[in-house]
Amino acid sequence: MEWYFVIAVVGVGFVAGFINTVAGGGSVLALPMLMFLGLPANVANGTNRVAILLQSMVGVGLFQQKKIFSLKTDYKLALPAMAGSLAGALLAVEIHTALLEKIIGGVMVLMLLTVLVNPEAWIKGRAGAIVAKPTATQYLIFFLIGFYGGFIQVGVGFFLLAGLVLGCGYDLVKANGIKLFIVLLYTVVALAIFFAGRQVDVVSGLTLAVGNMAGAWAGARFTIRGGAKYVRYVLILALLLMILKLFNIF
Repeated sequence: MEWYFVIAVVGVGFVAGFINTVAGGGSVLALPMLMFLGLPANVANGTNRVAILLQSMVGVGLFQQKKIFSLKTDYKLALPAMAGSLAGALLAVEIHTALLEKIIGGVMVLMLLTVLVNPEAWIKGRAGAIVAKPTATQYLIFFLIGFYGGFIQVGVGFFLLAGLVLGCGYDLVKANGIKLFIVLLYTVVALAIFFAGRQVDVVSGLTLAVGNMAGAWAGARFTIRGGAKYVRYVLILALLLMILKLFNIF
């Protein structure tokens, strides 16, 4: 890889890592960059998971260091997501991607409306919101989110935030910490499937990961210091960009 490509990949990785950590949707930048390097779409999809894994490790470390969430009580929602990611990764080539993107775009429009119309739910959360024992509905929701994340990854952060904020009552700061922890665990599962299918370019993945990890560090610090109010603004912007991209407006 030429030196200028390395700089470009690391730069895109930084932006993607920041967006992924604060809101979601950073992979919409990373995947086109990997394909620009000449990787087939399926290999780019697998390779991106290397950067996602290392980015999540950095973010989780920072959030846990600041005691934003507790592994002892907040790991349970990761279990159905891991199971879903296994199924999603195994079926990653079995669905019409264009149709999927339109469906996701429609869902994200609805999510954007909830962020705009009911900001208090995203900023304050519910008092004492701790998922000691997830309900069957919550298990199903996070299984489906994990399935989607195992399949394509792009935009999964938005769905996780919606599940954690609207479904569990967390504010955006704590939700982002738990989101990264869930992504970290299910990415291990998904990445193993892509490795087994020989759909990972390790060199490109590690190069992208350098930027992603730096972006995750910056994004986690921004989230912790800025609080839910400012994270909500980034979430709105990221949702708008994702919607525009999915509907091929740019």
